[in-house]
Amino acid sequence: MTEPSRPDRPHSRWQLAALAVTIGLASASASAQNAQPLEQRFLFGVGTHQGLGGSVSGRGYVPAISVKQMKELGATSFRDDLPWSDFELPGRQLGFNPLLGRLDAQIKANIGPPVIILAFGHHLVPNSTPPTTDEARQRFVNYATVVAQTLAARRPIFELWNEYNLEARKNPDFSIDNYVALARVVQPVVKRAAPSSPFVVGALGDDPGWKWTDALLRTGLLEIADGISIHIYNHCMNPARRTAAEAIERLEAFHQRVAQATNNPAYPIYLTEAGWPNGEAKCSVNEQLAADNMAQMILWSSTAGPWLKGLWLYELKDSGTKPDALEHNFGIYHFDNSPKPAVCSIRDSWAFVRTSLKAERTRPVPGVVLVRSQDGSDVKAALWSDNPTKRFEVRLKGAESNAEVSHVCQQGAGLAPGAWTELSTTPLLVTAKGQAALDFEIRPAN
Repeated sequence: MTEPSRPDRPHSRWQLAALAVTIGLASASASAQNAQPLEQRFLFGVGTHQGLGGSVSGRGYVPAISVKQMKELGATSFRDDLPWSDFELPGRQLGFNPLLGRLDAQIKANIGPPVIILAFGHHLVPNSTPPTTDEARQRFVNYATVVAQTLAARRPIFELWNEYNLEARKNPDFSIDNYVALARVVQPVVKRAAPSSPFVVGALGDDPGWKWTDALLRTGLLEIADGISIHIYNHCMNPARRTAAEAIERLEAFHQRVAQATNNPAYPIYLTEAGWPNGEAKCSVNEQLAADNMAQMILWSSTAGPWLKGLWLYELKDSGTKPDALEHNFGIYHFDNSPKPAVCSIRDSWAFVRTSLKAERTRPVPGVVLVRSQDGSDVKAALWSDNPTKRFEVRLKGAESNAEVSHVCQQGAGLAPGAWTELSTTPLLVTAKGQAALDFEIRPAN
C-alpha cells in the first residue's frame, strides 16, 4: 500500500533499515564485465509428460501447445521421460516409434537441451525393475546406447532413473549397490555415443536426514558422473515451511554435502524438480503463493554460483482435473491450458535475471531477501518477504528518475520516490539505467 504522507516510524535496531545498493557499471569488476549471461550458463526449464502414456496423452499434453507455453515462459529446456518399454518394442526393435511421437515432436521443436530420463523396467525383460542382473543391465545398456546415439546431436542431459531412492522404501531391489552397478555400465556407452551430453546420476527424491544421499556419495559414483540431480518439495510440511526459502535452504545443504564429498564446491548439481501443487488436497498451497515461490526460486538461482546448472519447475500443466488429487495439480497452467498466476510470475522473474552477468543475495533486514544484479548497463534489484505471514514496506530514497519499478505481474502499486509500498512474497523488481545507486528504506508493516 502506498502512503506518501505517512511519517516515519521510530527507529529501532532494524525496524528502519537504510540500504544502499550500489551496483552500477563503474563498480563492476573485469571478470563481471566479461562473464557470460545467466541464460548461457544455466538452464531454466519445466517438467513435461510427453514421453508417458502413448500417442495420445491422458494427462492432456499436446506437443504444439506445450511448445507454445514453454516459449511464453522463456524456458530454455524441458525434462521428460523416455521409457525403456516404449523405446524397445517386441523383437528388440529399438528407436522412436508412434508411442513416443509426442516426445519426439517436442524434442525436435528445439526449445533447448532437454533432460531425458533413462528409466523404468521392461515388461519383457526379467529382473529389470530395476535391473539387478548382468543380463538385465546389458539390455538396459542396449536401450541407453541407442537413445544416446539417436539424440546426440541435440546434446541432451541424460538422467539415470527417477527418484530411485523413493522406490527403495518399498522394494529392496532398489538398493544403492544396484543403482551404482547400473550407472557404472551405462555411463561409458552414453558418453561414447554422446560425448557432449552430461550423464547425471541421482534424481534423488525426499531424503530425510540425507541418509541415502550420504551413502550414495560414499560410493565414489560422482567421480564418473557429470553431475547429480535432486528434487525438492515441501508442500506437505507445516504450512509455514511451504516456501521457496525452505527449498533453497535444503538445496544449499545438499550442495555443501556434495562439495565436501567431491572436494569440489563447483561440482554440478541439477535441480530437476521443484514445485507446489494447488487444488484442495491437504498438502496443497494456493495459486498465488505457488507463483510467488517459483518467482523467488528463479530470482535466487541467479545468485547460486557455477555449481547450480539448472532449475526445472514441475510441471508445465495440470495432469488431471480432480481438485483433491495432489498429483493432478502441480501445473503452471491448468489442465485446460489456461494460465495460473505462476505463468506471469515465472515469465517476469526469468526475464528479469536471464541476461544478468553477476548477481548476489543479501538480507537487508530479517525476513527480507534482496537480489542485486548487473545486466550490461542496467542496475537491478529484486526484493521480497520470504515468509507469507510477514509483510514489510519499502521506499526508494532520493529521486531516481530513471528507475523502473514494478511488482512481478504488476501486482500492487508502483513505487515513487519517497512513497512507501507494501513488500510481500510477490517480488518487487527495480531497474535503473547507467551508474545508478539504488537506495531503499525497509520497515515492517502493521
